Amino acid sequence: MSGENPVLTVAAEGDVRIVTLNRPDRLNGVSAELHRRLAEVWDELAEDTTARAVVLTGAGRAFCAGGDFDHLQAHHHDAEIRDRSIRFDRRIQTAMLRFPLPVVAAVNGPAVGLGCSLALGCDLVLVADDAYLADPHVSVGLVAGDGGVTFWPLLTSLLRAKEYLFTGDRIPAAKAVELGLANRVVPAAELAKEALALAQRLAAQPAEALRATKAALAVVAEQVSRGGMEAALMAERATMTSPDHIRIIDDLAARAERRAAADPER
Repeated sequence: MSGENPVLTVAAEGDVRIVTLNRPDRLNGVSAELHRRLAEVWDELAEDTTARAVVLTGAGRAFCAGGDFDHLQAHHHDAEIRDRSIRFDRRIQTAMLRFPLPVVAAVNGPAVGLGCSLALGCDLVLVADDAYLADPHVSVGLVAGDGGVTFWPLLTSLLRAKEYLFTGDRIPAAKAVELGLANRVVPAAELAKEALALAQRLAAQPAEALRATKAALAVVAEQVSRGGMEAALMAERATMTSPDHIRIIDDLAARAERRAAADPER
């Protein structure tokens, strides 16, 4: 696909498209630019008439570390940035629910915050044995509006969703499978190959039947999640300027800057 922004790439492997979050030096943290591309790419792929399945993964040692600190801090002072982020979050969640092709997540490292939501928005989730999931929105003073409220109750029990969304605790790969948040654990060295093989298997299925089955399941998912999604998005926007969130993010950003200054090669 031509004209790709380098923060997100799309590569073709036959009739499978491999979408890669491509900010490895920032653990694929979501910048304003990457946020926009994540809101656009699903419509672009849906128009690719030669594509039959998709793999979503991250470059380097992380799947996606969630919101980039610079991007999060920009929300504190600019209402238009807050509004745009909420529009993008709504578009990403809705587009992933309605996307016609099967999507395999290859979670090659930490999937945190929005990164966790991206993984759980896929149809099948393979997790490297050294990876983990976490959604620490509440722990940084935010409502889990970019997917936590939408996707978690569809995949695991409401009690489990509350436990991990309320605490932000990390979920190791094997625990994610046990909870229903992933399909299986794969050795890290084999993850890319296994995810591609699974996507190729799905691509070889009768296309009309597979698409119609996914579309019917999407109706069920949207009926369950729609009201919660909107409530969470509006609440997340409100908490973007809460004193707790501003204090926590500013503190985390300052710590990250000190670590970078102490270890420029990190």
